[in-house]
Amino acid sequence: MSTKNIGIKDVAQAAGVSVTTVSHVLNDVAYARVRPETKEKVRAAAEQLGYEPNRLAQALRTQRTGMLGLLSEDIATTPHAGRIILGADEAARRRGYNLMIINTSASASLESRTTDVQALLERQVDGILYATMYHRNVELPANLGTIPSVLVDSVSTGKNITAVVPDEERGARTAVTALLDAGHTKIGFLNNTDDVPATRLRLQGFRATLAEAGLDGGTAPVEAEASEVQGGYEAALRILDRADRPTALFCYNDRMAMGAYRAAAELGLTIPDDLSIVGFDDQQLIAANLHPGLTTVALPHYEMGAWATEQLIDAIEGKTDLGQTAAKPTILDCPLVPRNSVAQPSGG
Repeated sequence: MSTKNIGIKDVAQAAGVSVTTVSHVLNDVAYARVRPETKEKVRAAAEQLGYEPNRLAQALRTQRTGMLGLLSEDIATTPHAGRIILGADEAARRRGYNLMIINTSASASLESRTTDVQALLERQVDGILYATMYHRNVELPANLGTIPSVLVDSVSTGKNITAVVPDEERGARTAVTALLDAGHTKIGFLNNTDDVPATRLRLQGFRATLAEAGLDGGTAPVEAEASEVQGGYEAALRILDRADRPTALFCYNDRMAMGAYRAAAELGLTIPDDLSIVGFDDQQLIAANLHPGLTTVALPHYEMGAWATEQLIDAIEGKTDLGQTAAKPTILDCPLVPRNSVAQPSGG
């Protein structure tokens, strides 16, 4: 039988259920009372037969297009955007939706971003995902509030849109704990200079974790520079030139850690024998390819993209109210990714 001729009646017959039940399952009707095993049977039958719903008919019936807009900053220049897009796309496809993507810039004006949102609205998307390049507070275009929307890796200054962000403080705690568990008590932090949540929260996590371990977190050495390779190099040279040189460094991100590797090499320090280093981000091109491989904390970009998409679709389909989750962002864990840059301190 050609898949072009497969209809909802064929799926119903194969699954041994009524046409109404098949319709309820495949259209995710919120009020329908269908047992989980029946839903699984219907979906399995539809997949086996190659049944594909008539999207035009669905759109006319539900007043939905099955398209989600994704406004993402700097797609071409940051690996983070790719992971967010992948998570969002795979979650959308599982639910029968597709993504329409528009690239913008982190430095784009409010007027420019308003125009981008309007472009998605004119294409009649059912909802919009708004993803930023890094965790920060953002002023949002007013027209974003006219349609179900979820923020990814950012929080609205008006606290009026559902958002998902990484657990920056807990991620820092995880990184510092890895160094403490290896036996280090002299730990320094290479921090960012930008006034963003990650700068403050990672420093807070660094100091608090040391204090809870019985160390003086308040006076632990901290050097701040731009969060790039050169900044990490310069900050590491300063912190490693101290008389009470740290035996371990926690770095704001993997790029700064890369700079710290260079500084350590110039000072004749071997990683991890003389100096242990933990990064943050888990940028594969950096962390997995440094020698030795960089132990780091992963930002949950894929997970944030997937979570935001699930929430957005639930709102579109009337299964949840985004207004109830707008006041406070959802926070996702940042797990440790162990590699080979951490060891016991020399003589430990």
